[in-house]
Amino acid sequence: MSTASRVIVHPDKQAVADAGAARLLTAIIDAQADRAEAQLALTGGSMGSTIITSLVNQPGRDAVDWRRVRVWWGDERYLPTGHPDRNDTQNDDAGLTMLGLDPDKVHRVAGPDTSDSVQDSAEAYAETLREYGLGAFDVVMLGVGPDAHVASLFPHHPAQQISGAIAIPVEDSPKPPPTRVSLTFDALNRSRAVWFLVAGAEKADAVAGALTPDARAWDFPAAGAHGTEASLWLVDQAAASSLEARRD
Repeated sequence: MSTASRVIVHPDKQAVADAGAARLLTAIIDAQADRAEAQLALTGGSMGSTIITSLVNQPGRDAVDWRRVRVWWGDERYLPTGHPDRNDTQNDDAGLTMLGLDPDKVHRVAGPDTSDSVQDSAEAYAETLREYGLGAFDVVMLGVGPDAHVASLFPHHPAQQISGAIAIPVEDSPKPPPTRVSLTFDALNRSRAVWFLVAGAEKADAVAGALTPDARAWDFPAAGAHGTEASLWLVDQAAASSLEARRD
């Protein structure tokens, strides 16, 4: 069961990141009150890194038992460990390693230095997800591209149409690097909460398009991801500008 999307507009990118970080702390604490551990899927890009930095600097971060947090990524670029273009490397550099996470609970996607192919990497990631209870994501954070892509699910790309899978190889990505591993819509939509974190005027049409009531994921992939309990858009004023125009 999916939920209606809620949109909250903040003044700028930093405000989106700060609000997202504060909400994430609360979500983790709530999850740990109900379950043995909280499970998160992080996002890459500049917004993903900005949120991690804000999270590190949140005054309430010590209220979380970080050893009881399990971390995943919604997608990863098929690049060697430590490559600066990998999402996990960018998150690490932003401060992820400062939170006190259990390294065994930080599940990274294998790159070409440790797997024979992107197909093998996707299969191994899916198997690990199954082992730790796929569908138990408390929060999935997603950036949104100017073309409305989420994770590595791009408009009009055949990877979108793969069903019955958890994690898939994505080849011929329209955005470099061309080879990636991504969670599928099937996996994303089992999450309790899906959060879209978007800033910048170049994302305005993507936000408005994805939030149109009859939007198709084929055209606007962000329209295809929903939480079972909450679907939240945290956007800045620039990213919301076309949305406001349509509302008027």
